[in-house]
Amino acid sequence: MKPSTLVPQLAPSGPARGAEAIPRRRAYAMLVTVAVIMGALAIICSLSLGYPLRDPDGFLGPAWIRLPLLVFGAFVADIVPRTLYRARGIPGRYKAEARLLIREHWTKERITLVVVGLISFYVTYVSYRNIKNFLPFIMRDGNGPATKYDYGLHRFDHFLLFGHDPATLLHQLLGTSVSAYVLSWVYLLFLPLVPVSIVIWAVWSRNVSFGYWFITAQCICWALGTVSYYAIPTLGPNFFFPWLYTDLPATGVAHLQDALFYGRQNILWNPFADGVQSVAGFASLHVAITVSLALVGQYTLRTRIFRIALWVYVVLVAISTTYFGWHYIADDIAGLAIALISVYLGALGTGQKFDRGGRSSHPTTSTSDVPVDVTE
Repeated sequence: MKPSTLVPQLAPSGPARGAEAIPRRRAYAMLVTVAVIMGALAIICSLSLGYPLRDPDGFLGPAWIRLPLLVFGAFVADIVPRTLYRARGIPGRYKAEARLLIREHWTKERITLVVVGLISFYVTYVSYRNIKNFLPFIMRDGNGPATKYDYGLHRFDHFLLFGHDPATLLHQLLGTSVSAYVLSWVYLLFLPLVPVSIVIWAVWSRNVSFGYWFITAQCICWALGTVSYYAIPTLGPNFFFPWLYTDLPATGVAHLQDALFYGRQNILWNPFADGVQSVAGFASLHVAITVSLALVGQYTLRTRIFRIALWVYVVLVAISTTYFGWHYIADDIAGLAIALISVYLGALGTGQKFDRGGRSSHPTTSTSDVPVDVTE
């Protein structure tokens, strides 16, 4: 028997030639499509209104700086510790072990995922922020004030809770001292979590298709969230009913809300303002993004404690959005719906198949090539 017969043969990464060739499509097709549509909409709105497109600052600066820095940090965190471990403290082996690790993990497929995924996310997110910035100028009655539906959603909250306000009930139940600071930290953790989670799934997902799934679902969330802002424009309870939140201490969330309020006023009334306004209530993208993160994690992460931690974070984020008056209850419900739709569409686009009535899933590919028809 030849030695080669003892080695499992790998299936070809590309379509087979001949009569048995399987039709395939790219796992990043839906992701790139979402980015192109969002980018085109942002450009159209910018040209129509005569307002420039802006790259908003955030965690570690603008996104075009933030994402490459995170990828570089992930690369170093991936290669250096494992190189040191494999070299067993022998300096002469460092270079060889590092090269081996790069060949093993940083394959062409992985690099394609990182590049296409991060660029698509960057275009989608920056377009989202700009289209959100244009909201009060597009959704208005002639030259009057921007259209808002806060009263209707506020009354819906009271209907659901038999005449009670959800924020007031949470303040009474949880208190307004230590809990406020804890929930503030939970809410603000979302800001770095968004880009960091994108990089983690792009760099360390054990299957390349899982990385495409996660990033695609996230981008669909941002796109559908943009649609929801225009479908039912609101400011959010803290900005429309501020007296309900005067009992809260000066947390990091309070400072952020003040900055967003004055930033919005500056954009609305100062023709020379630089920056973007970021006030919009329906739907809650904090809920949508964290639920989609937990859902994809539920299907793809092997470590149970990580899955549990993500779902705990989802619950705390949902509570904090109401506690601080970022969102109405309907906003959170809509955010949940956006997450479910985004994860499902992302799964279809990246070659994931659901099993046991959706309680588990399996990938149909380990590359960016997705078979169109898979016979189970």
